[in-house]
Amino acid sequence: MNTNIRISYSKMLAAAFSLLFPLSSLLSFTSCADLEQTSLSSIDKDNFYKSKEDIETAINGIYQEFTVDGFYGMYNNQSVYLNDLQTDYVKAGAQTNSAHIREISNFAVSPNNLFVGYAWEEHYTAINRANVLIEKVSGADWLKEEIRQNYINEARFLRGLMYFNLVRYFGGVPIVLKDGEGEGAPRNSIDEVYAQIVDDFTAAEQLPANYSNRDSKPSSLAASAMLSKIYLTWAQTLTEQGKANQKAYYQKASDYAQKVINSGKYHLLEKFIDNWSVDKKNGPEHIFTVEHDRTINGNITGHCTFATNWSDAEPVLLATSDRYYTEMDYRDQRRDGSWAKRLYNPNTGTDFVFTVPRFRKYIDSLNYAKPESSGNAAGHSTNTLIIRYGEVLLIKAEAENELNGPTAAAYDAINQIRRRAYWSPYEKAQLTPSDGSPLELSGLTQEQFRQAVRQERWNEFILEGQRWFDLKRWHILVTHVKANTPASEPLKIKNVSKRNYYLPLPQDQIILNPNLEQNWGYSGETDGGPYGPEYQ
Repeated sequence: MNTNIRISYSKMLAAAFSLLFPLSSLLSFTSCADLEQTSLSSIDKDNFYKSKEDIETAINGIYQEFTVDGFYGMYNNQSVYLNDLQTDYVKAGAQTNSAHIREISNFAVSPNNLFVGYAWEEHYTAINRANVLIEKVSGADWLKEEIRQNYINEARFLRGLMYFNLVRYFGGVPIVLKDGEGEGAPRNSIDEVYAQIVDDFTAAEQLPANYSNRDSKPSSLAASAMLSKIYLTWAQTLTEQGKANQKAYYQKASDYAQKVINSGKYHLLEKFIDNWSVDKKNGPEHIFTVEHDRTINGNITGHCTFATNWSDAEPVLLATSDRYYTEMDYRDQRRDGSWAKRLYNPNTGTDFVFTVPRFRKYIDSLNYAKPESSGNAAGHSTNTLIIRYGEVLLIKAEAENELNGPTAAAYDAINQIRRRAYWSPYEKAQLTPSDGSPLELSGLTQEQFRQAVRQERWNEFILEGQRWFDLKRWHILVTHVKANTPASEPLKIKNVSKRNYYLPLPQDQIILNPNLEQNWGYSGETDGGPYGPEYQ
């Protein structure tokens, strides 16, 4: 099948890939938005879309791509592999038997890396499904106008999310907005892709605020939250429009974040770890998530972080050092919400103390002791959080500071994060940092506040698929990794370079489409290149 953007509606590559990789390594699951969907593998798009049920099946087919391909699924664990392994604090543990994972961990990712290939294919498959739906529903005059627009805008939200991922992974990519187009298409510029992303999410803002009672479906406020993140990122992208409109984009990031804040719909959970509790989904902090169920479309990250159970044998994903745990304040509830240094073992009735802490967010402590849910599947039902209210507050703080320095609004946003961090949900008491420093920030310079925001983002989003994107947009990827990676990981320190600001385009796409140009550094280049001194 030709996968250079012109991806067939039935995704015929699935059969081919099953011949290349054992089923046990793929860990394939059916996936969906509401965990009840019809597969699109046999749908004839030209004789479909005759009823609302058809349209809803087609919409679920877009969501299906979020968790398809099991082990390689974009929100099963692909986002964590690409966005956290390519940092200083996560490594491929001893149980990792995949050269593709070790490539990513060691900043040696190649154009033939399977995670890179699946990322391209899955995102464009979802885009194509959205394009077909938008086209077909636009002509469905038998639908009420409001219902028709809601379907279209939901699809545009999902398409915009796919392009937002792609532009951050690969830089400029081909923009394809109609089914059947894109074959032989060259790459659009980064600015053009961002403009399309903004256009899609602006349309999605027309969705009702209560479009669904589940946060795995978008809403107008979810679109606003995403626009705040998109404009913040675009403002820091060193492109022609990014530099020319930086202040305007920061202002838009701040305004969209404020819109979400003013809505009053969301608030921070009292207990940080409840964001990942399988019995507290659709919580008041969750704005947009990907829904998982271990029996249908399990979140493989739960396996990769806890595959070795209560032992010091290294799982697939492991921290490069225990210092990340020890450096966090023991009074900050995000420490024990992000790291499992000590974990109750139901087999012995005692706590097990790990030499190197496990990643806590994907360990489902409600179910790992149940006979029907083995320890290896402990986190398979944990949802993937795309954006939550805690991030909106930090976007507000960062955008405000970049515009005007640390304003009252910036302090208010970041201090909400800090108050929650140092709140004890067990004692019902407000704690303060153990080093005697003030709980609430004040009197900082713009640069001090900037560093404070970066520190809070680090503490808040451990293993949430955010860190590589953050280090890239702050243009500190290389210097940060070299300065902070433990000496026990020499390949990370040696290999990281400016080429790692983007992934390579998949080699098969380059072969299929000669109009696609490979990203700099992945064809042997070592001198020159597009990354100036701003990229550190």
